[in-house]
Amino acid sequence: MISLNSIIFNGMDATRIDVQVQLSTGLAKPEFNIIGLADRAVKESAERIRNVLSALNLSLPPKRLTVNLSPADVEKTGSHFDLPILCGILCAIGVLPENELSKYLIIGEVGLNGTIVKTDGILPASVWANQNSMGIICPGPQGAEARWAGHTNILAPFHVLELINHFKGTQILPVPATENISNQNNSSLDMAEVHGQSAAKRALEIAAAGGHAMLMVGPPGSGKTMLASRLPTILPEMTPDEILETSIIYSIAGQLNDKSLITTRPFRSVHHTASAISLAGGGADARPGEISLAHNGVLFLDELPEFNRTTLEILRQPMEAGKIMIARAKRTATYPARFQLIAAMNPCPCGHLGNAALSCSRAPRCAEAYQNKISGPLLDRIDLHVDVDAVNPWEMNNDTVPAETSAQIRARVVAARNRQIERQGKPNAYLDGADLDMAAKLSDELTQFLNSAAEKMGMSARGYNRIRRIARTIADLRGAENIEMSDLAEALSYRPINRGKYGVK
Repeated sequence: MISLNSIIFNGMDATRIDVQVQLSTGLAKPEFNIIGLADRAVKESAERIRNVLSALNLSLPPKRLTVNLSPADVEKTGSHFDLPILCGILCAIGVLPENELSKYLIIGEVGLNGTIVKTDGILPASVWANQNSMGIICPGPQGAEARWAGHTNILAPFHVLELINHFKGTQILPVPATENISNQNNSSLDMAEVHGQSAAKRALEIAAAGGHAMLMVGPPGSGKTMLASRLPTILPEMTPDEILETSIIYSIAGQLNDKSLITTRPFRSVHHTASAISLAGGGADARPGEISLAHNGVLFLDELPEFNRTTLEILRQPMEAGKIMIARAKRTATYPARFQLIAAMNPCPCGHLGNAALSCSRAPRCAEAYQNKISGPLLDRIDLHVDVDAVNPWEMNNDTVPAETSAQIRARVVAARNRQIERQGKPNAYLDGADLDMAAKLSDELTQFLNSAAEKMGMSARGYNRIRRIARTIADLRGAENIEMSDLAEALSYRPINRGKYGVK
């Protein structure tokens, strides 16, 4: 019996799959069976492999060929088992040496003519192989992706014949090369392009500095989307661990560029028609959704009340836990989901509530029903609530005071974030329990002030702690060690009783 190594992913966790190939005598013609809880894509590999063998001028012997994918109680999905099954058969008929191939993790799909086709999950497979002291055999177009894991024992053939020639010694497959990565944000967007909106820019800076969620409410054309799209330009660079973790998620989702890792913070702008599965993840193979693809980055939801309410409620648990568990009938997968939520909405269906010249005849009654589409528990999890007023036409062409660039704002954000990392090892938005008590200590005077404000505003315990986190971030932006009254007062201004003049009580 031949035994080779492959892999399957359950969320971010990997399970080794033992690809066992057995040739049995007693038949007049070949018979090919794949067992081990294989889905249709895996079972179809039998026909692809028959055609590959024909293209190589090889044929199956007149024996019973059984391929077992072990462990048998784990569902096998995807076409990446083509290459390990083919390699097992080639070992069984004496074309390839089993003792050499058993040292590798093998993953890849094969075409009918023997080409080795791209497949998902190469980066995490290479990480797993490296951790388990194995080499990896993967599709040639994805050799650079495998190399990003720091692996050097990589064989990346473009055709099955190249792999055969390598082990026969007639051709040497080179170690794939990689390009130097840079996590510098090369976006052409800049905060200086946003005219006016000083209050919204200030709130966005606080959100960036502490990793806080933010909701912008204002009429159409006031710049909400423009502001949100420029948030990544003022965020700190990703750390190496964040780059690798985010890139692994994209690799599993099949969205990783062949020549590059995810080196800038993701910005996922989701349309309001998105389904619950597209947002949370799932499907037959439990793939990551938008909230996981936004991990270590920004999730932007425009026209928030237009989303299906059930879909929005999915955000509540991952916003607190930083991860999401996808439970399906045959598997349960867990993905990271530590995203920064930035949402935007109009105050009412027409968007012009408060403007007598433009508002519809149903204002202000329509605003309450419109904003009630968003549940209170979800709103309570959003730290900063900001009113974004329409821009004054005179501000559009006012060049007397140059607007701050993203680089200038980013310098303050990075300095504040560094203080947080040095103090508690994580951004302020993730503080809780003892960490929050240590980082956001309040004097007796400030505690009494906050308690009175919380009581008058009907604030929940969650909202109370979020005020403390925001105040801590504002103090960090000042470079101050202690929270002062001005920090606390500004923090409270972002969580008013009725979310400003556009809000609903």
